[in-house]
Amino acid sequence: MKILMVSEDLPGLQLGGLGKHVVTLSNALLAQGHTVDVLGRREGAPARCGLHGRFIGAIDLAHPNWKESQLACFNPVKRPWFARTLAATIHRHAAGYDVVHYHGHLPLVGAYIARTCPFVQTRHDQGSECLIHLRFRDARVCDALDPRACAGCIGTHPATHPGALRQAISAVAVDAYRDRTAAAFSRHKTVFVSDFLRRRFQQARPGADLRRARVIPNVVEMARLPTHAAPEDGHIVLAGRIDTGKGFAEFLAASHQRMPAGSRITIVGDGPQRAALVQRYASAQIAFTGWQDYASTVALTARAHLCIVPSVCEEACSTTVLEALALGRPCLALDRGGTPELLRYQRYPGQLQLAPTMAALVGAIAPALAAAPSLPDTSTPFGADVHQVLPQLLDFYAA
Repeated sequence: MKILMVSEDLPGLQLGGLGKHVVTLSNALLAQGHTVDVLGRREGAPARCGLHGRFIGAIDLAHPNWKESQLACFNPVKRPWFARTLAATIHRHAAGYDVVHYHGHLPLVGAYIARTCPFVQTRHDQGSECLIHLRFRDARVCDALDPRACAGCIGTHPATHPGALRQAISAVAVDAYRDRTAAAFSRHKTVFVSDFLRRRFQQARPGADLRRARVIPNVVEMARLPTHAAPEDGHIVLAGRIDTGKGFAEFLAASHQRMPAGSRITIVGDGPQRAALVQRYASAQIAFTGWQDYASTVALTARAHLCIVPSVCEEACSTTVLEALALGRPCLALDRGGTPELLRYQRYPGQLQLAPTMAALVGAIAPALAAAPSLPDTSTPFGADVHQVLPQLLDFYAA
């Protein structure tokens, strides 16, 4: 097949889960003999992303100054404008491809893609119905469905009192966004990386036609993971972007002075909360490495006695959890979002332990460190290995 992957997250020096997913899929498809080109942003150094195929730099992110933050309301014109602009770029490059597969942050783009285009998109987060993509507000998961409530998630004005006019304008923007996204899902094929994401969108748009949608999880590439590493006794590893919703601050606050004797924590990653957390918590027991490349991060994970993914937001399909499971390391996470669906990828019973609260997660650390290490079952392939998942994706392409 001849496939055009599309993502405004590429190129980039510090790829998030979405960008890594595109690179992993593209390289695996190339290895199987398919032709894969990647359409990304104009600026950047694509060679440093790890892509093996041809990169086309054509997506232009330059845009007018929408002043949403200053006006403290979502602009009804902004996201449709971006989606039309991106759709026009895709149309200019789509000719001759059997599949055009979009991984990005504008789910409504499919509403502006011609029905004759073999367009597929993958939804990696809750951006199908949430304009900030996270559904996390006031330090907790947001369950609000009324679009007027979304006005509290933007702007420099007091977030809890955006005013009736700003609420009305934001409601128009959110309703139109969700309607166009539903139209995109009806018009073209859609992959949700977890059933949780599909159900969440249906809650926001109960009448949405999702008959062209399928759930296919995120992937890891087993060939890039260490084959064996002896765990370091008492070593706990947390990896990810240190930002709102990711739970690093909440975990450190809950575990402060409660960690078992002899344990030590390594936190891998960067983000806007890192500096403050370093200043408050860095010690002989807690080390912050900053951003590390993929090989270094998975090497630390492979040597961990215990991996913790402390996200307090609802993760769609955590690649960090999948990497820990693939490497045979025990993992603790909160029981929310799409994470419970990853229990199917355990390599031995009890490998992934889900806690109802952060306090319960911290309480599970000592027993997890005290338990004798279990050996992963390597006699069967890992279910989320990219080469195990690719047949599902190729079947969906051809359906």
